[in-house]
Amino acid sequence: MLDATLQELGWDDRWASELEQLDEDKLVAGRIAAQHRGEYVLWTATGELRAELPGRIRYDAAVTGVLPAVGDWVAARARALEGRATICNVLPRRTSIVRKEALGGSHAQVLAANVDTAFLLNGLDSDFSVRRLERYLVLAWESGAEPVIVLTKTDLCPDLADKVLEVEAVAIGVPVYPVSNVTGQGVDAVQGRLRPATSSVVLGSSGVGKSTLINRIAGEEVMRTSALAADGTGRHTTTHRELIRLPGGALVIDTPGLRELQLWEGDSAAAFSDIEALAADCRFADCAHVHEPDCAVLGAVDDGTLELDRLRAWRKLERELAAVAARTDRRLNAERKRRWKQHARSIRRAKW
Repeated sequence: MLDATLQELGWDDRWASELEQLDEDKLVAGRIAAQHRGEYVLWTATGELRAELPGRIRYDAAVTGVLPAVGDWVAARARALEGRATICNVLPRRTSIVRKEALGGSHAQVLAANVDTAFLLNGLDSDFSVRRLERYLVLAWESGAEPVIVLTKTDLCPDLADKVLEVEAVAIGVPVYPVSNVTGQGVDAVQGRLRPATSSVVLGSSGVGKSTLINRIAGEEVMRTSALAADGTGRHTTTHRELIRLPGGALVIDTPGLRELQLWEGDSAAAFSDIEALAADCRFADCAHVHEPDCAVLGAVDDGTLELDRLRAWRKLERELAAVAARTDRRLNAERKRRWKQHARSIRRAKW
């Protein structure tokens, strides 16, 4: 049973002001702690409630894209005796981790809302990928949360120092913490970034050790994990996003492993600040860094100060973000047009 005040869950005067502006009676504040199919677990001042959505929010989400996500603060009508509630409004998000739906979906998927820190996990085993970390960094910077990189499975990495330098070269200005969930090395440093009433999310591939790290920090098994495979790699266990309150009062959202990470929107500038800095010295302000004369970025590749693979990764992300923006505009325009036609037909029927 939840035993915490709203303030201990992150509530403050700004959230209270947002609730008051709705100007509706008998609305209670709650935070989404989990989602199970079409139902939500809602943490409120009076305890935990099961909550559902009215059809209006689901209908509007086709245009607004705003469905409640884990970490959201919402306004709800509670039915305390039933232990249930109906979510009426999603309060404006301060941060949101958003990706394009997996498996060819055409909508945005909010992985976590209102988090202060995004812990980006990458295993130091065969799954290690600097290019994947670059994509996670774009995701985190665009969300408004502070990114922190955690390199897990140091006990399986014979060249740890080299791997850390490789990551630091692309994660400019971002803290990097090597940890081992087996030995406990580095876990205290990660725990030091967790503060009471603040919220974090852990993101990474399946089996990278997200739930195990949370259990290590908690000092007990708050998230179910599986035994390691024979080659020392982790096994996917988490099946849904869930907000957890750790013994020290910090809040963390555990997430299922991401099999793919397609960006929904954003700007690669923060994650590729080295390329942005070089681009300021290009001859042309709109330089594409492909074959233009006096291109400072291409010059850096030629003299070895910038890796060609990093430039290629930047180009790929820029193309992807441009394509997503174009598809999103077309989808929203089509949905608005469909709504208008539907509205026009209803007016004609009323006149008949």
